[in-house]
Amino acid sequence: MELTKIFGSNVFNDKVMKELLPKEIYKALKETIEKDIPLRPDVADVVANAMKDWAISRGATHYTHWFQPLTGITAEKHDSFISPEADGSVILEFSGKQLIQGEPDASSFPSGGLRATFEARGYTAWDCTSPAFLKEDESSNVTLTIPTAFYSYNGEALDKKTPLLRSMKAVSKQAQRVLKALGNTTSTKVTSTVGPEQEYFLVDKKFYLDRIDLMLTGRTIFGAPAPKGQELEDQYFGSIKDRVSDYMNDLDTELWKMGITSKTKHNEVAPAQYEMAPIFTTTNIATDHNQLVMETMQKVALRHELVCLLHEKPYAGINGSGKHNNWSLSTDDGINLLEPGSTPGENVQFLVFVSALIAAVDKHADILRATCATAGNDHRLGANEAPPAIISIFMGEELTEILAKISKGEKITAKGAQFVGVGVDTLPIIPKDNTDRNRTSPFAFTGNKFEFRMVGSAQSIAGVNVALNTIAAEALDEIAKRLEKAKDKNAEVVAIVRETYKKHSRVIFNGNNYAEAWVKEAEKRGLPNVRNAVDALKAFITDKAFKLFEKYEVLSHKELHSRYDIYTEAYSKQINIEALVAIDMAKKQFIPAAIEYATFLADSISSFKAVSIAANVQEDLLKKLGALLTSSYKNLTKLEAAVAKAQLIADTVKSAENYRDNVFTVIQALRKDIDAIEAIVPADMWPVPNYTDLLFKL
Repeated sequence: MELTKIFGSNVFNDKVMKELLPKEIYKALKETIEKDIPLRPDVADVVANAMKDWAISRGATHYTHWFQPLTGITAEKHDSFISPEADGSVILEFSGKQLIQGEPDASSFPSGGLRATFEARGYTAWDCTSPAFLKEDESSNVTLTIPTAFYSYNGEALDKKTPLLRSMKAVSKQAQRVLKALGNTTSTKVTSTVGPEQEYFLVDKKFYLDRIDLMLTGRTIFGAPAPKGQELEDQYFGSIKDRVSDYMNDLDTELWKMGITSKTKHNEVAPAQYEMAPIFTTTNIATDHNQLVMETMQKVALRHELVCLLHEKPYAGINGSGKHNNWSLSTDDGINLLEPGSTPGENVQFLVFVSALIAAVDKHADILRATCATAGNDHRLGANEAPPAIISIFMGEELTEILAKISKGEKITAKGAQFVGVGVDTLPIIPKDNTDRNRTSPFAFTGNKFEFRMVGSAQSIAGVNVALNTIAAEALDEIAKRLEKAKDKNAEVVAIVRETYKKHSRVIFNGNNYAEAWVKEAEKRGLPNVRNAVDALKAFITDKAFKLFEKYEVLSHKELHSRYDIYTEAYSKQINIEALVAIDMAKKQFIPAAIEYATFLADSISSFKAVSIAANVQEDLLKKLGALLTSSYKNLTKLEAAVAKAQLIADTVKSAENYRDNVFTVIQALRKDIDAIEAIVPADMWPVPNYTDLLFKL
């Protein structure tokens, strides 16, 4: 395998376009991509024909408009290139109109009240800023895949891409104003960039198929802990098993073909947990790529008789999975606006942009929290590896000290380059970064970017980046207005940094976010701590949110409310499914297994006593098992009643609150009983694979 030839081989990228398109068409398309100029119909026709010929030459028979509805996953409808002729034969056609616009049925996708079910018309529109590519399946079927936006007949966004593109436009506009006010005359565009790290679990397929909770919900609703977990800390960055390495290598190959820069792979903290990290790219492309990463992870796993689990908390008692959203801003002439340089205290541009982010995050912490609010992520936030539900920013000691001194009007002494030595002569002296790393912080500055760690592993990264772009746009807008009016720019910058730190420094915290002391300290500082998704989602429908997203034309009042309704309803649906699965497993698997063992114990007691042998052990086990059986059956009955009641609640919010407060709590009570029963019943009588099977038999 020659990597340089494989990488991007299935992408209609800039190199391919330059080779296949006439010069004037290529130039016109590049202007559309880079300068937001509308695409001419004649250009679309030529591009479509070249794209078709290229795809067919590589085995494609169909094309699809690939979009991201509000389900959180992707959608596609496949159409062949054939067009019938009068003589009964066919020709292969693909027009510019077919390239730039499709019309999938929109009625069956969630709209949150934006449209009635009988109003079926929806449109997909080609997003030429994200390259078209070929998707191959295991049987070598090839489909030309065209990234698109998805919107309603009336133009409302029914997807995740449309508001993301709007937010990128908004932050670019406001960032350019700031740069211009600071004297930058060369940068003409600012792009938000992202490198999303993706965590996941692998499990043997045969064990997965014997667990309907994993199959239907993505997590183990029941399961007693394995004798060993992650306490020895021997999994993280450990040697990768051959079977897993084979999977990872195949995954890399498939991702590289689609132009996805899969860079890093390693064992994560928990048993059977792993991570993949790509190189940064524009937020739009990074979002598309991350959706492909998740889909490809799952497809490739099946080829290895494995299953890839993307749920945020597939196993209780060990770390869950997230994705770290590494976000920054870069200009079209190669400037990272969050690069502090060797002397960040003297870097005016850096100080302005980092101040904007501090203000934005403090002001809109509730919105950032809402972007990570799902039933799955509720299991993770604030537990084990994950950051707590409190939004705070890690800046590091040096940068915090610089900001604090500016706020007090004190002189900043440039420290210059510092180096770390470890007392071993043969090891090199290593330059020291401006900041350490804080893996407990939900929003950490990590050198030249901010790492937002609250996003759930199964989530699209679109939502959080829509929020980051928009809140940054607002903060930069306010700074731009001040700089544009100021006669003395440097004095105004100092004033902005000083005022921002004084007003918003409460959100900066460089300590241990997992400590209980921080929870109390955060409360004193007035920082919100929203512990569950149902409450967190309400941030989408506040007057503040409506004003923010409408001002920068990212999401309308109706579009925001639709997302709130969709995500709140999704919470209820997820808990409802988990409850029904719990009922099914308890009724058909666990309680029957417990009864079988109880019967065995009773028979054993009778047999022992028949020959005058004490049966104290069996009697003790039977007594414990009997108590657990009684309790589990009571909780099963409670759960059935709770689900029946919850299903009758029509109001979306009241339904979600009921599932959170009543249904979910009974599921947890039932789990406690069943897990205790599992600890008593012999392994050969237990009807499903246990945690040792799932976590260690790879």
